[in-house]
Amino acid sequence: MADDRKVTLFHSPNTRSSGVLTLLEELGVPYELHVLNMKAGEQRRPEYLAINPMGKVPALRHGEALVTEQVAIFLYLGDLFPKARLAPPIGDPLRGPYLRWMVFYAACFEPAVIDRATERAPAPLPMSPYGDYDTMLKTLTDQLAKGAYLLGDRFTAADVLWGGALTWTTMFKMVPELPVIAGYIGRFNARPAVARAKAKDAELAAAHEAAVASAEKP
Repeated sequence: MADDRKVTLFHSPNTRSSGVLTLLEELGVPYELHVLNMKAGEQRRPEYLAINPMGKVPALRHGEALVTEQVAIFLYLGDLFPKARLAPPIGDPLRGPYLRWMVFYAACFEPAVIDRATERAPAPLPMSPYGDYDTMLKTLTDQLAKGAYLLGDRFTAADVLWGGALTWTTMFKMVPELPVIAGYIGRFNARPAVARAKAKDAELAAAHEAAVASAEKP
């Protein structure tokens, strides 16, 4: 697959698509942003529902390929730009662990965190996608304790996913800021690509707030 085709990210600031924006900055590749003002409900307009009927961001267009779902986009981009070395290739011993932690995020971490944050009782243990919250969290923190990043000393796209997620979930007290998590978040947020993505998001968010405020004026 040629990687010189245009990559377009359908994005709204301070959402799950912010992680994809950070990944694109880490990859150091050209991209375009198609920005949606979610405060104005642009994600529910017919033109965007034709892109993603769920009315969610992120979505990614690359040539004729259209990819939705945050983790799928991370996997797609990591493999699309191998020179950045953010995704262990097939045959690399780290490929399996890389895929494991990508899928663990969507299959276990998010459902467990949402159940806990909304005080919703989890499904009976045999039916729960994550088992129980404490076991899920210990599985994650045990892995983080093994090295600087999820795969030891090697920084990958999985760390972009998890670094952003843990930054947000600890900020809102959905996940405890344990020392091993705080250290990991600190290393992630010290990266220049994170700062660049945050600056872009801050500018976009301010513009969206101003647009909504202007529209509400009599």
